[in-house]
Amino acid sequence: MDETRQSNVLFVVLDTVRKDHLGPYGYERETTPALSQFATEATVFESAVAPAPWTLPVHASLFTGLYPSQHGADQGSPYLDGDVTLASVLSAAGYDTACYSSNAWITPYTGLTEGFDAQDSFFEVLPGDVFSGPLASAWQAVNDNDYLRELASKLVHLGAMAHAKLASGEGADSKTPSVIDRTKSFIDDSDSDEGWFAFINLMDAHLPYYPPEEYRETFAPGIDPDDVCQNSKEYNSGARDIDDEEWDAIRGLYDAEIAHMDAELGRLFDWLRETGQWEETTVVVAADHGELHGEHDLYGHEFALYDQLINVPLLVKHPALEADRRDDLVELLDLYHTTLDVLDVDPDTVGQSDNGAVSRDPTRSLLADEYRAFEGATDPDAGQRAILEGEGAADDYAFVEYAQPVIELHHLEQKASEAGIDLSDDHRAYARLRAARSTDAKYVRADRISDEGYRLDDDPAERSPVDPTDDDVVAATERALARFEEHAGGAWDDPSETDADEADALAEADEETRDRLRELGYLE
Repeated sequence: MDETRQSNVLFVVLDTVRKDHLGPYGYERETTPALSQFATEATVFESAVAPAPWTLPVHASLFTGLYPSQHGADQGSPYLDGDVTLASVLSAAGYDTACYSSNAWITPYTGLTEGFDAQDSFFEVLPGDVFSGPLASAWQAVNDNDYLRELASKLVHLGAMAHAKLASGEGADSKTPSVIDRTKSFIDDSDSDEGWFAFINLMDAHLPYYPPEEYRETFAPGIDPDDVCQNSKEYNSGARDIDDEEWDAIRGLYDAEIAHMDAELGRLFDWLRETGQWEETTVVVAADHGELHGEHDLYGHEFALYDQLINVPLLVKHPALEADRRDDLVELLDLYHTTLDVLDVDPDTVGQSDNGAVSRDPTRSLLADEYRAFEGATDPDAGQRAILEGEGAADDYAFVEYAQPVIELHHLEQKASEAGIDLSDDHRAYARLRAARSTDAKYVRADRISDEGYRLDDDPAERSPVDPTDDDVVAATERALARFEEHAGGAWDDPSETDADEADALAEADEETRDRLRELGYLE
């Protein structure tokens, strides 16, 4: 096999894309010709599991190698606080690094772009330096203070509204072509002797769906995006019904968005081939999470851990990996270690472990012979410990965490109230969830609703819950989850109280910044 040195990594996240709508995973509609071609050169993973069902904690895990309860980036505290990122490690090792995205969560406000030499979120509610320097402590105070926690979501609410406005109606404007163009420019301008790391997030398949007309006419002919339900909270609250015909229209628009992303991604792939950089570039394509379109009576990617959300597409091109399909379990947070392995970078040797970066672990690298042989881990994490303490050496599990979705819950309650609907205390939207998943089974623990167990080998659609007392495989999965919970801890606690004084923190802000915070409703 060609062992061309891999000096570059292109890491692509197809935001909100479920794998069963992609050609490499057998979809009958030709949504992804570029990805299908790419799949002939890549390893296609069938059992890749995301650590959460939404963007912020998943990306924080990709960038730190930590589970959500470890890095703490969630809706209650929507920022990555103090954890050293993959980009920081690679930048310290001499690589040029860039992040281009149109996702409101991947911005300087949340800390996810920390360490990237170049970044553009294509989504600036405020200038990128507003929450840097002295004001960073004010942002943290706003989020960590009990009294202010409700206000902390206002920026995100504003972001959601801005995204809906930018991506809807006659002003619909996909940012994906700009993301691709900026990525090409970054690669062209890179002059590092080591190489480059480019991370891009393509947002088109996230609600609302307003695909370019040429793709809409192919996949959703005659469908006006304004005529279908584009707000998942309306459906999930019970305020809005969706019949089979409308679901078909929604899925058609979703497919059109995926097809547009695929074409733009193909444009980048073709350019890398034409410029002679393809062979020396490792390419990772994944989704951060999927989407529900009526399955389990849910819409969007909230309030559940079903496989349509967490069993995500993952394709990796690297000389050490066969162009083939793999059924073994993979956790997305393993990609942190895989990327370090590709570029032969160790946080220990570039001084980043001293700053708190997770050390490179070959038992979590897809390239290593000892991948997921966790008995070789020098400092096992909660997931590794849960597996090591299991009943059998062959047992392997992925772990998923979902803290109470504060912002989604707020919107859901608002839609329910507008429709005169009272949500019961045991509505699933109030539940915090954790899951263990193997290739054969899943067990979901909840604090407001009933736990759910499934035999995925017999029931991949998760239609028939199985009680662990009736099934040894589901019972073993529940025990694995219990071990993970014991070692992880903290995921269901309230965000940690801090001693930060809001007044002192805000006193450090200049008047222009204070004016901006007043505009957002943070200050009187």
